Amino acid sequence: MRILKYLFLLLFLFLIGLSVFVSTQKGDYDVTRSKVIKNPRTTVFNYINDYRNWETFCSWIKNDNTYKFNYPELTMGQGASCSWVSSSTEGNLKTVLVKENESISQKMVNNDESSEIYWNFKDTIGGTKVTWRSKGKLDFKSKVAAFFHGGINSVVGDSYEKSLENLNKTLDYEINTYSVKVNGIVNRPGGFYLKQFLHCKQKDVDRNIKILVSRMEHFFDKNKLSSSGKPFIIYHKYDRTNDDVGFSVCMPVRDSIHIMPGSDVESGKLESYTTLKTTLTGDYSHTQTAWKKALTYITDNHLERNNSGQIVEVYAVGRNDVKSPSKWVTEIYIPVFPKAVPKPFHRKSLDSLVVATPPTETIAP
Repeated sequence: MRILKYLFLLLFLFLIGLSVFVSTQKGDYDVTRSKVIKNPRTTVFNYINDYRNWETFCSWIKNDNTYKFNYPELTMGQGASCSWVSSSTEGNLKTVLVKENESISQKMVNNDESSEIYWNFKDTIGGTKVTWRSKGKLDFKSKVAAFFHGGINSVVGDSYEKSLENLNKTLDYEINTYSVKVNGIVNRPGGFYLKQFLHCKQKDVDRNIKILVSRMEHFFDKNKLSSSGKPFIIYHKYDRTNDDVGFSVCMPVRDSIHIMPGSDVESGKLESYTTLKTTLTGDYSHTQTAWKKALTYITDNHLERNNSGQIVEVYAVGRNDVKSPSKWVTEIYIPVFPKAVPKPFHRKSLDSLVVATPPTETIAP
């Protein structure tokens, strides 16, 4: 019994000594990790700049399926934010400063502990050098947990290294894996929709579409509206010479909806029309490749563009349906005139009237 008491006493003294040792350790930390990502700087920057993409590469999220994220209207760029809860953590992230394609500064609160996060992006041989830095201060409980896992530099550093590796694999496969199929001539039905219109430069189209789609979704949630289909884009103008693109981000509705004056949301109606349908499976960044393939098909098959109509992109399967960009499906509709079908001609025979119809050209899907 006396030996057992001594053992408990030694354990007690050990715990006191450990507590004193841990409490005297510096709570401040500054952890930095870097990796070369095999993609262009713009691609890497845009992917990290959008919080909706973090679930695809952050190691601590991928290893814990209890994470539930809440995304506000703005998830990319300065002022963007997101929040989460899981079985062990609760927190939020906010972007405080952005330098396009160069750096991102963020503030994070996780279980009431605040930290500062910095991203830097530099062109280098083989891709983009991404540097991820985190600065903060640990409370006593976190210092104890970090102590038993090799220190805060090891804990955070290992997570960052795994996350950067995930990011490299994700971008290498998910962004670069895509396919384009020209489906053929179809009649696209019309219908009512609500829209937000914007002019911007060509390089900003993808980013602004993501922002406006998110705004439209929040507008529908806020006003308890139901969409009758998937979001789609109407291109009113695509002037490459003057670098000016005008487009509307639209949500389909079953009936016409009256919008109060002064709102940046407008109502509209799309008439049915004949189009060439092309399907892109993959990330939105390949839409111009799909456009080119569709336009080449129009030329090769002697179709005529209907310039009174507008090109429409429908996000049939999007980021809200599946996280993997390689599985997104975008349907592109380019207005064309219906292929003329020759009228049948008549030829008289000695016994009867024979109607002969010359063969027509078939447009392969």
